Amino acid sequence: MRLVVVLGFSERGRRALHPICAARLEAAAALASAEDTVVLSGRPEAELMREAWSGNALRLLCDTGAGVTAETARYAGRMACELGASEVVAVTSWWHCWRTHLLFRSVLRGSGARVRTVAVPSWTPRLLLREAAAFLLLPLHLRRARA
Repeated sequence: MRLVVVLGFSERGRRALHPICAARLEAAAALASAEDTVVLSGRPEAELMREAWSGNALRLLCDTGAGVTAETARYAGRMACELGASEVVAVTSWWHCWRTHLLFRSVLRGSGARVRTVAVPSWTPRLLLREAAAFLLLPLHLRRARA
C-alpha cells in the first residue's frame, strides 16, 4: 500500500486554494491510484484541497493540524505505520523538495519514502528566500518531526 502526501501551500489571509497548492494537488491526483491512501496536509489548505480533489484514492485523509513541513512529516510517519504503507510519496514543489525529503527520510527511516516534485505555476525570489531561511531552522524542525 502506498501513502501519497500532498503538502499544502498558502499565504496568510488567503481563503482560496493557492495556485501552487492547486498544482501540487493536480499532480497528486494524476499520481494516485484507487489502492492509495492520500493525505492532504496543511492548515487551512487541507480542507480546501479536499473540496478540489478530483483523483482516485482508497482513502482521502485531511491533516488539518500541520502548520509546517515537520508536522506533516510526523503525521505521515504515524499514518504509514498505522496503515502498513510500503512507500510514502510526498508531493511538493521543486524548491521545497530537498528539505521535505530530509524531514520525511528522518521520520520514515527504512520505509522507502521518496519525494516527488511538481511544476510550480510561478515562483518568486521571495519563495526561494523563504526556503533558504527555513534551512536555518532545519535542525529544530528535524527534532520536531521526530518528537
